[in-house]
Amino acid sequence: MSPNAVPAQEPTTTPGVGTRGQLPPGLTRGLLIAEVLVVLALSLGRSGIGAIVSFLADLTSGVPLAAQSAVLNDSLAPGRPLLDLVRQVLRIGFALAPVALVWYLLARSREGGLRSLGIDRAQPGRDLGRGALLAAVVGGVGLVGYLAAYAGGVNLAVVAADLPDVWWRWPVLIGAALQNAILEEVVVLGYLMRRLTQLGWSPTATIVTSALVRGSYHLYQGVGGMLGNIAMGLLFGWLFRRWGRVLPMVVAHALIDIVAFIGYALLVGRVDWLPVAG
Repeated sequence: MSPNAVPAQEPTTTPGVGTRGQLPPGLTRGLLIAEVLVVLALSLGRSGIGAIVSFLADLTSGVPLAAQSAVLNDSLAPGRPLLDLVRQVLRIGFALAPVALVWYLLARSREGGLRSLGIDRAQPGRDLGRGALLAAVVGGVGLVGYLAAYAGGVNLAVVAADLPDVWWRWPVLIGAALQNAILEEVVVLGYLMRRLTQLGWSPTATIVTSALVRGSYHLYQGVGGMLGNIAMGLLFGWLFRRWGRVLPMVVAHALIDIVAFIGYALLVGRVDWLPVAG
């Protein structure tokens, strides 16, 4: 080698997101692209398209957005609490099927399953601490942003809980919060960013794409819901690349949703600052 020659740089490997441009064993670029599209079509990519259509329907309904509502946790069998409970549990369970698919795909390609995304018990104290701090910051800012967007007329009233007042109400709300956190952070944060990195995308492109997908499936709440979740996605994506672990973001997301769901159920009708369905 000439003394003036520049040595070739080794591919950069970041924990969690993998090595840029290095495909998993046994997968071609075409197969990896197809895999990503299938996972998104079966999960949050489909939800994103549905949310866009729903938002367009709201915009063209002739009713102001602030006079409309988006219900997050509703009864699935009004007046039949036992059947309602069965359907709630089934909804939560089947919503996690894409997470099982991601685990299978990562295990099949010998990447270590969900451990490759930093979902394990290696750092329990640090993961919980980081998640709790993130939840406090993001949750507080998110609440202010939601109230401002609703007051500005660009967001629907979000009904976080509309379940009957029965014994299983609180466990179901907590289960729904955990389901949201696990599904979104595993699929859109960990899996998607890892696969895009392996396809050769730059760190900035992977973070922005992950955040935009996250924002898309929250558009049914309105512009405020979309922008707030894009901002959260940018922060979570940057932290995932920095920490190499999805688990702190799962903890943060779960805590944010648990407080939102249970807090709404306890406060609705008792405070005048909380938007309610029109």
